[in-house]
Amino acid sequence: MKLDGTPITILGAGVAGLALARALALRGAAVTVLEQADAIREVGAGLQVSPNGVAVLRGLGLSDGLDLASVRAEAVELRNGESGDPVLRLDLARLAPEQRYAFVHRADLIDLLAKGARAAGAEIRLMQEVREVDLSGPRPRLIMAEGADYAPALLLGADGLHSRLHHALNGKTAPFFTRQVAWRATIPAEPGAPAVAEVHMGVGRHLVSYPMRSGTLRNIVAVEERSRWTDESWSLRDDPIALQLAFEGFNPRVRGWLDTVDQVWLWGLYRHDVARNWHKSLPEGGAAILGDAVHPMLPFLAQGANMALEDAWVLAGCLQSEASPDAAFTAFQTARAPRCSRVVAAAQANARNYHLGGFKRAVAHTALRLGGWLAPNLALRRFDWLYGHDVTRS
Repeated sequence: MKLDGTPITILGAGVAGLALARALALRGAAVTVLEQADAIREVGAGLQVSPNGVAVLRGLGLSDGLDLASVRAEAVELRNGESGDPVLRLDLARLAPEQRYAFVHRADLIDLLAKGARAAGAEIRLMQEVREVDLSGPRPRLIMAEGADYAPALLLGADGLHSRLHHALNGKTAPFFTRQVAWRATIPAEPGAPAVAEVHMGVGRHLVSYPMRSGTLRNIVAVEERSRWTDESWSLRDDPIALQLAFEGFNPRVRGWLDTVDQVWLWGLYRHDVARNWHKSLPEGGAAILGDAVHPMLPFLAQGANMALEDAWVLAGCLQSEASPDAAFTAFQTARAPRCSRVVAAAQANARNYHLGGFKRAVAHTALRLGGWLAPNLALRRFDWLYGHDVTRS
């Protein structure tokens, strides 16, 4: 399809939407991003951008900005939560020289992508709340909260977990509560903190932490199994004492971090199926979804942002190379569905592995220690299918 001057509307100014906006604008499309918030502000906390995501940022011409905004990761360490003893170290320096693994604040990545999208010519409109998406006519129709109607020919939904476009394509779907909740917090990092992601594993709970913002901040994500239901939202405040009590049996290093937490957010972790319908063609256009709108994933493989970046690159390429929107959307789903489904499943498996107890835990930790000692490269090579995948070369 010829993209020069082609108007394309994107819902959502998150990682997927802004990366897609830059990718399409660089290819000549006239891109408009609709974002319901009144500002692109600091939200969330830390993100891990693995080599497959870094490859997309490099392809978008934003790798220098990522270098300035992030901390280059040295390793991932799995530790016994109670004792703090090491179980396995994944030495990221063993990755191929061009493969970089970065720790970055979500707000800094969003800022980098937003500036990149605008510099490429994309327009970002704030305070654009979509009440409903109607796909019954010749074009997608957006019914806005303030009463206005838009009918863009090409509509791309990067509007996250509660995507209006996802609902229009797939109807209402009910996610499954995993009986796990997660806390997010940031604290000042200790001087000279190593650029390591530490995963402290306990029975029925684990905690992940790593430095970011030039080593001045430490990101914390702590997960606990529980039967009580919690909303699927990042904006629910909780009492830091609840977090401290949940991990009071962990090692002094973890307890020391949690003692300094003064603000914490809690959200419920839900398992979503990968969407059945990713797109729909209409007589005068069409619509498609990407990122969390199509394949929300649990945080246990740190791939949500990376899959969003990959989606954005592939969808932009399909729209440029295929003859029609329908062919482009079909090619996009064909290319992305198997990989995204595999990543979703791998994240779910990690959730179980981190929380083992009793005999299973002892056996698993012993096997990891032996494997790390006998074949230190093997554990990292298990992720070649993930980190070594570069959509910009496909």
